[in-house]
Amino acid sequence: MMYKVELLSSGVQFVAAEKQTILEAALEQNIPFPNRCQVGACGMCLCRLVEGNVSYQLEPMLTEKERAEGWIFACQACATTDLVLTFDE
Repeated sequence: MMYKVELLSSGVQFVAAEKQTILEAALEQNIPFPNRCQVGACGMCLCRLVEGNVSYQLEPMLTEKERAEGWIFACQACATTDLVLTFDE
């Protein structure tokens, strides 16, 4: 299954496969996406989920407040629906 991912700040859209992380999908399609470690330790790929749902193989280190505000680690999150993301706070 493929899901559409839209980045609000730039209007860029790309697709992510069901078991592919959002970051992997973006980089594979030459979409600029902030990243450094690609394992959820640095926080560079942190973005806010505006619409949609994601799943994780391993739950990321997010505070309850960050989770409630919709923050996700794109290097660890896989789309389970179409997504709209933003880097804005």
